[in-house]
Amino acid sequence: MSPRNTVAYDISLLTDNDLYLFNEGAHFRLYEKLGAHPLEKEGGTYFAVWAPNAEAVCVIGDFNGWTVGTHPLSPRGQSGVWEGFISDVRRGALYKYHIRSRHNGFSAEKCDPFAFFNEIPPRSASMVMNLDYAWNDPGWMRDRHGRHSLNAPVSVYEVHAGSWRRRPGNTWLPYRELGPQLAEYVREMGFTHVEFLPLMEHPFYGSWGYQTTGYFAPTSRYGTPQDFMSLVDGLHQNGIGVILDWVPSHFPTDGHGLGFFDGTHLYEHADPRKGFHPDWSSFIFNYGRNEVRSFLISSALFWLDKYHVDGLRVDAVASMLYLDYSRQNGDWIPNQFGGRENLEAISFLRRLNEEVYKSHPDVQTYAEESTAWPMVSRPTYVGGLGFGMKWDMGWMHDTLFYFGKDPLFRKYHHDQLTFRMLYAWHENFVLPLSHDEVVHGKGSLLSKMPGDLWQKFASLRLLLSYMYSQPGKKLLFMGGEIGQWNEWYHEQGIDWPLLKFPSHQGVQLLVKDLNRIYRTEPCLHETDVEPAGFEWVDCNDVLQSSLTYLRHGKGTRDIIAVACNFTPETRLKYRMGVPRGGFWKEILNSDAVEYGGSGQGNHGGVQAEATATHGRSHSIDITLPPLAAVYFKSEGPRISRT
Repeated sequence: MSPRNTVAYDISLLTDNDLYLFNEGAHFRLYEKLGAHPLEKEGGTYFAVWAPNAEAVCVIGDFNGWTVGTHPLSPRGQSGVWEGFISDVRRGALYKYHIRSRHNGFSAEKCDPFAFFNEIPPRSASMVMNLDYAWNDPGWMRDRHGRHSLNAPVSVYEVHAGSWRRRPGNTWLPYRELGPQLAEYVREMGFTHVEFLPLMEHPFYGSWGYQTTGYFAPTSRYGTPQDFMSLVDGLHQNGIGVILDWVPSHFPTDGHGLGFFDGTHLYEHADPRKGFHPDWSSFIFNYGRNEVRSFLISSALFWLDKYHVDGLRVDAVASMLYLDYSRQNGDWIPNQFGGRENLEAISFLRRLNEEVYKSHPDVQTYAEESTAWPMVSRPTYVGGLGFGMKWDMGWMHDTLFYFGKDPLFRKYHHDQLTFRMLYAWHENFVLPLSHDEVVHGKGSLLSKMPGDLWQKFASLRLLLSYMYSQPGKKLLFMGGEIGQWNEWYHEQGIDWPLLKFPSHQGVQLLVKDLNRIYRTEPCLHETDVEPAGFEWVDCNDVLQSSLTYLRHGKGTRDIIAVACNFTPETRLKYRMGVPRGGFWKEILNSDAVEYGGSGQGNHGGVQAEATATHGRSHSIDITLPPLAAVYFKSEGPRISRT
């Protein structure tokens, strides 16, 4: 062996207690121990990898000409971990693990499951990297609990980093260019949070990040870990929270990744009926394996610990909960009680949320769960899964189905709008108009709308205004806020040139005003998850395809009345019952001229009359514009609710 790059086995970051906790499934900071850790004082890098079924493991890299066998690692007892310290290997060195299995003569070169950084795909080597960074967001971190509570305004702008905005030549923006531009835009638009589609390293760009290989590495396509930290830091300094999409539900089959890692099904189930996902042609984690649970929960906490992230949106939770998800009879294995519930995944999700909130009580976890599984966003101590919030996929599908109908026929589908209130308080909901609804031939939000050009824009403005007036936090995918015509395509940016047209400017201005009103009017956000915050006035005006309802603040402070007209017919002298007299100020009208509407409205507001309507002592006589929503804020005398 060369005198340079020698291997030492007396330097270790792992204690016996670390190994015990790891093998017990209770070590949740594994990124501090496994992987590659440059040690400046010792003059090299410590490597540790879990490969319990390996016969031999060595490190290959640019420091040894990718030569197998020159830098072997040593097994640490019976833990399954191989470790060693290699001198003269510094930050920036490229490396992989060469693993020779005890089974079937298998050998492979694998990237480091705990790598902090990797080569830009399609290259797949890991890179020795530290995570040193001087953060400038102490004020945000100190006060962020109030920005994520259930009674706070949460309006999320969902972003795919590679296609939000492009450089000339149609190349993506690096983190340090994306960060300032995105922060300025999101602050101007009034969103409270940005949610990124998965930024963890992934081999196939077209997977949008949902086929993850680097559970501890931001994708190198846009820059270094410090570059990504700078992006998060800049958003925080502009008062904007950061949510990351995180994918513990499956992982890709690429040969350099986690699959068949040491010649056995180490991270995934061996039986394809539990370990292979038919929809995505990917592997499914073995949630019952202690070390896999430690790996995944360590990944979740890593992004919160090291990148100051404010929340994790957990992808495809339904696929984790059901053993028969997307499978035919005979293609799945029942649990020990004969049921379809994945008991190991349920246990994992509960522990995940417990550990997240124990370490970071000021963040939120969000479940993308598309079924009626009970108590997804309820605490584990009452039998829930422990998530902070859940995407309301039912609302998304029902609402877009309704809006896709010609207004002439919407009266036959009125229940698509009203059904949600039968379950709206079962969970802490986010109302998502997400990326999933504007891809794969589904069309953009604007293109989904029926009718002529004017009606399409009016319906989109109505959709957005309706969403912002409903109980629940808000999420809008990029491009929806400017009325993009084309569905999203990850190889090009948003159609920003559309903003030279007044109709698209109008949609953008409306979203900006909706965010402002949502943030500044307590009754539109502080009771988002409380039944007391919502009250129907009339949900049965089927023939006129209209809805009227009230949003209440806590106590008796605020009331906002909302009226929605889902037809292109103007409703003159439309009478709506209200709970108090006085003046009701029109604070939003989606038909306003500045938004591209016809300008019909109520001249700034209406005076309530002592005419009983809808079971209330007073009423307002309003003009309900075509394909529009209007918000009225009570400025009358305060009353007590009964």
